[in-house]
Amino acid sequence: MATLDLKSLHELACAALRGAGANPDMADSAARALVYADAQGLASHGVSRIPSYAAQVRNGRVAGAAVPRIAQQRGGAVLVDAGAGLAFPACALAVQEAGARARAHGVAFAGVTNSHHFGVAAYHLDALARQGLVGLALGNSPAAMPAWGGKRALFGTNPIAAAFPRRDGDALVIDLSLSEVARGKLMVAAREGREIPLGWALDADGNPTTDPKAGLAGSMLPMGGAKGAMLALIVELLACALTGAHFGFEADSFFTDEGNQARIGQAFLAIDPGALAGREVYLERVETLVAAMLADSGVRLPGGRRAALQRQAEERGVEIPDALLAQLRELAGAG
Repeated sequence: MATLDLKSLHELACAALRGAGANPDMADSAARALVYADAQGLASHGVSRIPSYAAQVRNGRVAGAAVPRIAQQRGGAVLVDAGAGLAFPACALAVQEAGARARAHGVAFAGVTNSHHFGVAAYHLDALARQGLVGLALGNSPAAMPAWGGKRALFGTNPIAAAFPRRDGDALVIDLSLSEVARGKLMVAAREGREIPLGWALDADGNPTTDPKAGLAGSMLPMGGAKGAMLALIVELLACALTGAHFGFEADSFFTDEGNQARIGQAFLAIDPGALAGREVYLERVETLVAAMLADSGVRLPGGRRAALQRQAEERGVEIPDALLAQLRELAGAG
């Protein structure tokens, strides 16, 4: 393992993406989001994604020259077209618009269409929380879970995140995907030759399975059974029906270099507490709830661990596997 400071890792990630054909703004915004993930201990959504992103830029699954644009707007609503590029510059524009429109109108909804994998959902809400705005983020992804009672993968694992700023201290940040477990856990079990518990996945025929390889060939099960499946349906409708984006079953997997342009969707909701009970009332209510939660010694505030790891990474850097570092350097040198 090698340790890189965040600035050096960002520069390397940016160079690797530019070497693959991503334009400077796309490369920079994607690199910032991926380094953020590594700094917060979320390596599965960090710079380990770059070799896959780079391959998809090179083969046309991602349009490296794409520049996001506002396709539609009215009052507190705005639609951003990512142009089949990497999601990050389009999401940054959407969040910027959502923040400005929430301050003007009290609430704003920003959708993103023709998009791609948007990384850690909560990353996009940091800018809103810093402005004192409540933020929600959601996005769909290539099909991985069946509709409840179905057999074939139809919905994505469809992450949902929310950020609630506080008077002092880190915002409360909730970030989750809607499958019972991450697909990566099946990959690890398959690699190690271990069975998985019932309730994690179905095989290709829609039968419950303890075989991780059969689960990978089939579909993931939603958390909470039917309730999780309904939440995934809500995300598909909000992030895709409202934006015109592809549903999960219309997008090829992010885990393969070949396939179609995903053109999936994301959505961001920004709320100004001052437009409702008032900023001071909101902050008092949040702290009252936090105090009640922390009265039990075992409670840990959501987002606290990630924020602590971020501060640690800013001081000490992050560890990157040697093989991945070599890949990134090779990609950067190719440009």
